[in-house]
Amino acid sequence: MRVHRAPYTACAISAFAVTLPQRPFSSVCAVVGAATLLALCSDEAQAPQPLGACVPAERFAPADPAQSILAKYLSRRFFIAGAAAERVVDAAYQAARDVGLDPYLVLAVIAIESGFNPIAESVMGAKGLMQIIPKYHQRLLLAHGSEQAIWDPEVNIALGARILQEYVFRMGTLEAALQYYNGALSDASAQYASRVMAERERLLEVGQGG
Repeated sequence: MRVHRAPYTACAISAFAVTLPQRPFSSVCAVVGAATLLALCSDEAQAPQPLGACVPAERFAPADPAQSILAKYLSRRFFIAGAAAERVVDAAYQAARDVGLDPYLVLAVIAIESGFNPIAESVMGAKGLMQIIPKYHQRLLLAHGSEQAIWDPEVNIALGARILQEYVFRMGTLEAALQYYNGALSDASAQYASRVMAERERLLEVGQGG
């Protein structure tokens, strides 16, 4: 509690001084000193906390250092702007966390499917970074507003990661899920899955500073 002092007049102060009982000077100093200390401590206890003091520490946790390394590597390798590479890497990490996949796997699928070209479109109608075919995933697209959402890089990555996670659950193995994602389930040699996993290993080596 802060100490509020009334605006005393000179006469009031004089009168107040007269009514004080006589005390030794040392006692008066001790009382004044104690009162001052209590006032200061009270002010400090009531001082407002700095902005953000109540925000959980994890809100300020730094991103995975590998993200910056990967973004720079992908920018050079696929000839894309640094800011665009950072955006894709951030989206891949977020999407992977949301569905419980490995972010390196998500980035590897993007590398194989579209070469990090957000406007890539195949003759089969697959679109965007993760080459999603809209007619097969209308329910997911409508949850994001319309089919046009497929061209948003973050939405495309989020949808692709969720679709892949659903395929893993349905097929039982990552290899089968990747083959199904590519529409090549009948390929006994699983070439697509092998390419994705090889790309994942390459990205993992880069992310770990190799």
